[in-house]
Amino acid sequence: MAVAIVDYGMGNLHSVSKAVERLGYTSLVTADAAEILAADSVILPGVGAFGDAMEHLRESGMDTVVRAAAAAGQPLLGICLGMQLLFDSSEEHGEHQGLGLLPGSVVRFAPRDGYKVPHMGWNRLSFRQPESELVAGLTEGHVYFVHSYHALPAEDSDLIAVTDYGHPVTAIVGRGNVYGMQFHPEKSGELGIKLLDHFLHIKAQQA
Repeated sequence: MAVAIVDYGMGNLHSVSKAVERLGYTSLVTADAAEILAADSVILPGVGAFGDAMEHLRESGMDTVVRAAAAAGQPLLGICLGMQLLFDSSEEHGEHQGLGLLPGSVVRFAPRDGYKVPHMGWNRLSFRQPESELVAGLTEGHVYFVHSYHALPAEDSDLIAVTDYGHPVTAIVGRGNVYGMQFHPEKSGELGIKLLDHFLHIKAQQA
């Protein structure tokens, strides 16, 4: 089974690739459209600013490829910034349009006594949809976050898990074959690896 990790110049490609390989899958770090569209699953990583990431995606043509993969029914997972890019827009350093695969927006954490920004460290997941094939059979636990902005899904039905950081914060989303994790599963110990493995077991949907 081949897993395409989209290389658009921003993302923790190596650590995600190694985690995929440890689970027994073939990892392809690639910017080749044909390889991505032929893969069994697609992962969109991301580290940095939303606007910069979207610019890189557009310049490389990977925005079109990622949308095509989603439309074809391939399981698609956005990680950290990659999850935020799946949404309609972000207010990070101005207003920026995202990939539009999930309805909703990305906003900065509001100042709150006792809660530093960025939100950094281990926080516990709370499953909103324990029947989702991404989390089914797993026990809620801690995963590793690093982010200053958080997603506000327009539809509650897209929210699979949250964490608490003074208020509920989107941690896992999913709609059809499109999923996102705000945390880094490859850096989140046993639970993170199990979540990644669950994603890689999801079969492609009929387009």
